[in-house]
Amino acid sequence: MAALAINRVSLDLTHVLYDASSDTSLILALLTLSPILLMPAFAVLAVQTRELTIINMWAGQFLSEGFNLALKHIIKQERPSDSQLHLNGYGFPSSHSQYMGYFSAFLTCHMYFRHRFASTGSTVLDQLFRAVVYLGLAAWAGIVAYSRLDLLYHTPHQVQWGLGIGIALGVSHYVVTELLPAKYPESIFGRTRRAVVNHPVSVWLQLRDGWAVWADGGRESEWMRWRSVWLEQHAGLVERKTT
Repeated sequence: MAALAINRVSLDLTHVLYDASSDTSLILALLTLSPILLMPAFAVLAVQTRELTIINMWAGQFLSEGFNLALKHIIKQERPSDSQLHLNGYGFPSSHSQYMGYFSAFLTCHMYFRHRFASTGSTVLDQLFRAVVYLGLAAWAGIVAYSRLDLLYHTPHQVQWGLGIGIALGVSHYVVTELLPAKYPESIFGRTRRAVVNHPVSVWLQLRDGWAVWADGGRESEWMRWRSVWLEQHAGLVERKTT
């Protein structure tokens, strides 16, 4: 039994230590789990929507994580020496920071270049809402990155590089796989994307490229179809009650 206890190590992916006397530390400990919680969210959205952009973003997230793991084992930079957390693995670059850097950069690019929100009727309010979304994504990534410092998992150097690498990967992945195919459909990027959409496996899985057809990915048209059927059903119920 003693030998078994000695061989046991912490799964750092979910094992988060924080200062129990600080409410701020608890909040940061919860927010630092964002990358882990986002993975099942990606899976649910991919299955539910069958949307190519979401699947592509998710695939890029896996590639980013693989690149982070490779860098850690190549550079082999230790975590903060004064953390006293006895953590496993290397610290450069911060995987959580890189994850959120990629996530926020890819999503911000998509919101800016392709996605169109439903208009409020006011240009000022529409632009203000967009600004709030962009700032919210940036703040989320920044807070998660800061949590890695506050919880003593990484040094500022490791966090800064993690964020920078993640942002660079998010922007470049979006440009190559989403923006260029949309802007230049006859380029190799556009033809490759069409080949993916038209592949028999994609058709069998009912994958779709919503933003290639609708500015909002089809959300409004789907809602309008639902609203039309719902009103018809509601009108039928009212008619039956009055007869």
